[in-house]
Amino acid sequence: MSKNEKLLIGPRLRRLRTSLGLTQTRMAEDLGISTSYLNLMERNQRAMSAKVLVKMAELYDFNIAEFTGQGDIHLVAEIYDALKDPLFKTMTVSKTEAEDLVGASPDAARALLHIYQKHKELGRRTVDMAVDRDKVELLGESAEAVEAVRRFIHKSRNFFPKLDVAAENLADELNLHRNEPHAALTERLRDKHGIRVRIVPLEIMPKMLRYFDQHSKRINLSELLRRSGRRFQLTFQIGMLEHRNLIDEIIAKAKLPGREAEGLARTSLANYFAAAVLMPYSRFLKDAENTRYDIDLLSSRYGTSFEQVAHRLTTLQKPDARGIPFFFVRIDVAGNVSKRFSAGRFHFSAHGGACPLWNIHECFQDPGRTHTQIVQLPDDTTYFTISKMVSRSGQTHNQPAQKLAIGLGCDIAYAPRLIYSRKYNLDAPQPTPIGINCYVCERQNCTQRAYAPLNKPLQFDERARGMSIYSFGD
Repeated sequence: MSKNEKLLIGPRLRRLRTSLGLTQTRMAEDLGISTSYLNLMERNQRAMSAKVLVKMAELYDFNIAEFTGQGDIHLVAEIYDALKDPLFKTMTVSKTEAEDLVGASPDAARALLHIYQKHKELGRRTVDMAVDRDKVELLGESAEAVEAVRRFIHKSRNFFPKLDVAAENLADELNLHRNEPHAALTERLRDKHGIRVRIVPLEIMPKMLRYFDQHSKRINLSELLRRSGRRFQLTFQIGMLEHRNLIDEIIAKAKLPGREAEGLARTSLANYFAAAVLMPYSRFLKDAENTRYDIDLLSSRYGTSFEQVAHRLTTLQKPDARGIPFFFVRIDVAGNVSKRFSAGRFHFSAHGGACPLWNIHECFQDPGRTHTQIVQLPDDTTYFTISKMVSRSGQTHNQPAQKLAIGLGCDIAYAPRLIYSRKYNLDAPQPTPIGINCYVCERQNCTQRAYAPLNKPLQFDERARGMSIYSFGD
């Protein structure tokens, strides 16, 4: 936020004042402004200046990003997405109205979203009564756990400072930037925990990549794991052995719905710790900036995979040392989104996969190439994207490796800091118009449309055939 930028955040200001037990007169005195001016700000009849906002933050000790609603970006996107469901087909709610709802009462918006998610969960459980009831129940619980953990990570902005500090301390202690990581990690497990590491043939461990045998104090790693995967798995196990209490402390504060969600969150946080050890925050951020976020170069420098580096870049959210706020997505050859995170404004829908106009799908046709593209969503936000196909560990002659496309992107404003943007004229970009996906995209006459939008009435004209078979009203 610039010094001259002004904000209309009256409801948030009123909630803050009442939560502090202050009258308008008392708060106005604290801020050095008139009571009438404060009253006008609370009713959104006057904007709040950056100067007043900074003084408030100093006096009342709150996070400016959360107070101004920058932390509500994902909540607005989720509410707007939910309101596109056919359940609300008789209503037309704009994104501005969704922003107004979240701005006026974020708790009410979360309550609405919770009710909607319960409605969807009930629908999943009753879709096919011929399916065994226990299996339907399990399906619903699993889906709820995954979404709960995703919301927890988004709310935390995929940044867990205590884990980063612990990881950086371990990396320094093991001198990982000078020592060979696999050897250093193996020695740590042996000397501190009495655990041996063994690389085992496929026939001994055909269905697993890692197995920790607590009884014999041995970690077995599959021979199919690449070097980066072996290092990651060993660091994951060290995190679970040495920082389980810290991880559980973070999970306890998250108040997740049940053991399944807690287990998934525990694995996610141990993965976070592993990445933070192999790519320590301060050194990794400095190298990322100096290399202009060259993912392949960073991968070589840290002995980590393209996917590991790309995901680590989304976690550089330390308030006084931020990296570029990237979004991240992982897609399989069928278009299923198996992993997603957005540190900026980019929104991933809960319905379907990614837009076919986004060239991330072309990665599977040209595996060795890094694809770049400037894209623009229907709300006119513009992003620079980087995509590449990667292959998972586990390939044999009879079982090909899983192929995945990794996508990374950021607001176009950050593109000059990327090595990938050199060939583009960023002063006059020509973005490709895309949607979130077909189910919630309202762009007319799209040649790539696979489905009709959920919240629009279809129209049929026997005399004409448009660019898409689906024609719909406003």
